[in-house]
Amino acid sequence: MMELLKKHIHMNRRRGNVTSQMTLDDDFNVPDSMDDVEELIMENGEVKIESVKNPGEKAEISGKLEFRILYRRPGGELTALAGSIPFTETVHMPGLAENDYVQAGWELDDLNVSLINSRKLNVKALVTLELKADEIRDMETASDVKFDGEVEVLKKTLTVAAIAVRRRDTFRVREVLTIPGNDPDAETLLWQDMRLQDVETKPLDGKIHISGDLLVFAVYSAGGGQMPVQCFEETVPFSGDVELTESAEDMIPFITVKLVHRDMELQPDSDGEMREISVDAVMELDIRLYEEEQVELLGDLYALDREAVPETGTVCFDTLAVRNQVKTKIQEKVQLTGRQRILQVCHSDGDVKIDEVQIKEDGIHMDGVLEIRLLYLTADDQAPVGAASEVLPFHLMAAADGLTQDVVYEIEPGISGLTAVMAGGDAVEVKAQITADVLVLKPVCEQTVLSVAEEPLDTERLKKIPGIIGYVVKPGDSLWKIARMFHTSVERIMELNHLSDSTIRPGDRLILVKTVQG
Repeated sequence: MMELLKKHIHMNRRRGNVTSQMTLDDDFNVPDSMDDVEELIMENGEVKIESVKNPGEKAEISGKLEFRILYRRPGGELTALAGSIPFTETVHMPGLAENDYVQAGWELDDLNVSLINSRKLNVKALVTLELKADEIRDMETASDVKFDGEVEVLKKTLTVAAIAVRRRDTFRVREVLTIPGNDPDAETLLWQDMRLQDVETKPLDGKIHISGDLLVFAVYSAGGGQMPVQCFEETVPFSGDVELTESAEDMIPFITVKLVHRDMELQPDSDGEMREISVDAVMELDIRLYEEEQVELLGDLYALDREAVPETGTVCFDTLAVRNQVKTKIQEKVQLTGRQRILQVCHSDGDVKIDEVQIKEDGIHMDGVLEIRLLYLTADDQAPVGAASEVLPFHLMAAADGLTQDVVYEIEPGISGLTAVMAGGDAVEVKAQITADVLVLKPVCEQTVLSVAEEPLDTERLKKIPGIIGYVVKPGDSLWKIARMFHTSVERIMELNHLSDSTIRPGDRLILVKTVQG
């Protein structure tokens, strides 16, 4: 009796990628407690995805666009207004199953705030949702056969990337920062921003280690409006662990980290002066850990003492093609012409967007832009703060040979070392390093035995096979094919023909002897 020995491999297969654009448009009244809007200075926004449901064949995404607007009121003083636009979007994803893992990302392609009148604003946003659906399942394959007679087996060993961990978790940073002693006390936070930079993650035994910098920036009013607005900026380094029992140090990670909550509040110090800023930041980690496993596949078999009829099929695995971080530097001068005389750039931040990905012979090519925003102080008392935005293109390439168009890739762009300094006149020199974490999985499909049926030995067929024969190797032949055809074994052919390995070439001459098992 033949028994197939099976092996289970945990695989993460990409079900599909879908992008969907939506436009959000709403009017907002300035609260009665706030002053009229004289001039809009700058705005920013981010999308918060609150839930993703997939009842099958579609994904339902709910969330909101949160925005913040810095404006000048009559008299030149600055103030800020915040609001949100809720949304629910249904995106059709053919083949999506209810238990699939759906990852939802977003890009804010455009945010435009316009003044209807001094008490009313219009907010328009163009948002791209990117949905990735993964099917996590156990692949069952035959690795060997258990048999009491003599059976010949054809095996192949593959190195596959099995998914070991697929999880979301959070990491929190709380810090109290102090306004420098030579700066005035704060009255009101007008503008705030937090960004992640130089984030690194790595799996350890039983945990994920995370480290990086949290860049904190605020604009605040001081001196009862009689003093210029003040800029506060500080880098908060962080380091810590996220407990994860299944994690092991030798696993291959692809972990994305995003800020999902950021909060800053003024608070009094021990002397009762408003000189402290409490910072609360929450990061979401989307964790994927892979293990490279050596998998032995049973591709074919036959028996010498009976008829073994295998049913074969195709099984597909992912193999690791690329795991790398690539970098490129940007250094450009940006002209801020037609604006007030600039005293200094007090803050810069940017978003990295990958616009196009191409699979080529030498690797993965990525083209994108760095969208940079600058906040600066001017010499104009009526408009002491100004803002500008610029788009700087870049190109990245992750080298790899032999990639095909059916590879599955993950790209997580980032930015580090962003600076913007005055370079004479209205010119600002921008420097930054663009990074991209790249993971590429290459599908490999192989024949494997699904089941096997046993029948009595076909003696009539055996009688037609010569007992001994001289054979000339033809194109496409292998020792396995020849041995199967002439009812012998690869080992016996090698022994009889004094072959040191199984390599044969068209035109080679072999002596074959039929093997009959009683």
